[in-house]
Amino acid sequence: MKITVIGAGAVGATTADNIARANFAEEVVLLDIKEGVAEGKAQDMMQTAALLGFDTKVTGVTNDYTKTAGSTVAVITSGLPRKPGMTREELIGTNAKIVKSVVENLVKHSPDIILLIVSNPMDTMTYLALKASGLPKNRIIGMGGALDSSRFKYQLATKLNASPSDLNALVIGGHGDTTMIPLISKATWNSIPVVDFLQEHEQEEIIQKTMVGGATLTALIGTSAWYAPGAASAAMVKSIALNENKLFTASVYLEGEYGESDINIGVPVLINKNGWDKIVPMNLSENEKSKFKQSADAVRNMNNVLIDSNII
Repeated sequence: MKITVIGAGAVGATTADNIARANFAEEVVLLDIKEGVAEGKAQDMMQTAALLGFDTKVTGVTNDYTKTAGSTVAVITSGLPRKPGMTREELIGTNAKIVKSVVENLVKHSPDIILLIVSNPMDTMTYLALKASGLPKNRIIGMGGALDSSRFKYQLATKLNASPSDLNALVIGGHGDTTMIPLISKATWNSIPVVDFLQEHEQEEIIQKTMVGGATLTALIGTSAWYAPGAASAAMVKSIALNENKLFTASVYLEGEYGESDINIGVPVLINKNGWDKIVPMNLSENEKSKFKQSADAVRNMNNVLIDSNII
């Protein structure tokens, strides 16, 4: 099985490295437009194989999409990273042109491919990938909800002094500082509701810290995060490659589910060899439904930039 990662920056390289170490793919192709970068990082990764015990071949290429032919999954990380003070919305114009070109090149050489979108603004870029690719909706997946949910678990684990692996917690809605919805009412610690352990002000603190998790890291390190996004992307690719049927929050195309249509936004889905296979319904409170509607409206406003600019 061949997996392609587009973009050899921090997120793309970390994604490729995580996939290689997991040892489920025959080959990982790392592609970048900058001469030598993907090749160099691929060699660096391959020089860890004997030390870490994996057999996945990592191949680096400069802008040669013929090398991606026959890929089962491609992870698209290309585009400008978010800088301090920059919103995801400000990235739309530049990144849309990049993502559209990448999608068209990938589909040309791998018509049965599944696309995992990481590029920001993620929900809008996922919607663009769907419209530009002509692929079935189940083969276009936005990664953001998996990352946001992991950040939610981190905040819960820190407050509760718990193991993150003992927590189940989901973030739905748009992948943005003001659009994501951490569902603390549904979160559990080994099947016990976390709200049983937290006062109301503590719950609100966790929600707010989760929502600005990306911006917090951007302010600290001067660019977008890469370890957690890379790990989230690799975990979703693994669920596809090994047909694990795992439940993630992912940005997928809705046609009436959760009261929304013609939009890609984060909801719980099963991820397997088909891409996303099933949208999982949840009983949301009226407040959560209202927040989801507001989130969808905000994402749709970003999508309108693509339409108004004649990008789709």
